[in-house]
Amino acid sequence: MTTLKTFALAASLSIGLATLPAVAETTTQTKTAIAMIAGHEVPLVAGGLYDRFHSNPPLSVIANEDPTLDLSWFQTLEKTRVDIGFESYSPNFYYRNSRVTLVFTADIDRLTELMPAKVLEQVQPLQIWPGRGLIALTAYAYHYCDNDSYNEIALSIVTNKPGSANMGPFSLIGQSMDSDMWGYVLKLPVDTEVARVRGVVGYNLPKWLTRIDYRESADDLTFDVYDSESGKLDFSIQANRLDDLATEPALATTSFTNLDHDGNLAWGHAVSRQLLSASSSDPDDVKLTLGDGSFSAFIRALDPGRMIKYDYVPEFQSALYAPELLSTLLDQ
Repeated sequence: MTTLKTFALAASLSIGLATLPAVAETTTQTKTAIAMIAGHEVPLVAGGLYDRFHSNPPLSVIANEDPTLDLSWFQTLEKTRVDIGFESYSPNFYYRNSRVTLVFTADIDRLTELMPAKVLEQVQPLQIWPGRGLIALTAYAYHYCDNDSYNEIALSIVTNKPGSANMGPFSLIGQSMDSDMWGYVLKLPVDTEVARVRGVVGYNLPKWLTRIDYRESADDLTFDVYDSESGKLDFSIQANRLDDLATEPALATTSFTNLDHDGNLAWGHAVSRQLLSASSSDPDDVKLTLGDGSFSAFIRALDPGRMIKYDYVPEFQSALYAPELLSTLLDQ
């Protein structure tokens, strides 16, 4: 159990294509601009970072717009121009963010069924004890990033690293010690069209557009996730603020394996600089309330069991790198 308490999966990534639906209506309170991304007309905030710089804003602009930010880590990273189905820059920078992660046990047979056969040749769900794997439900609030601001919910299967044996809890120990967690994302809704189109086209992610409300109080962080078809509240995550925060910045990598648009094995990763963080295994510290929507039904079908860990990361920064063919990793 002590080892499991070291576990965190920030799964912001994973599989395949989704059919691109029509562009959602934008609010009347915010002026919008239109960007062409891979042939899609995408509404975004007029005068926002993406409208002005398309994923490559100078750090001097970021420092001027938010002087409270510590940009020292980003100054050590170099962006390169990439073609990911459209022209962009890698890595994508996330300057100020919050997240909470809930890790549960789940039925390992069901998890295995949900992964493509080609992916299973390289990675499989980690079996923590007989018949049980792990899933991570992560809620992100990206307050300020190259794509402006948005919210995201990730549901991921915890897997072994490609090219390494799947040894269940021992693999989990190794990944935790290396601060390099691997996963396969099943669901990844977002609440802005620019985040959805970039994720589906550029990163091979299972994203769709829906309403996600984020709010903070003195005691907790809450994410309300709405069903994209009915428009009704689907589920909520209410996570307590934890004390005894780690305040020394620490780097952690979350990596994923999936298939690209041509059906080739691919991988990608994000490196996070955690500025404030804490964790708990007390189920009273977080409340997941499932409803009647499709996402809630999907979670229930995984037969989620006890919560293994709750990660509370109220302040972090991140760099998301463009995906590559898995062969580039295996050949290293």
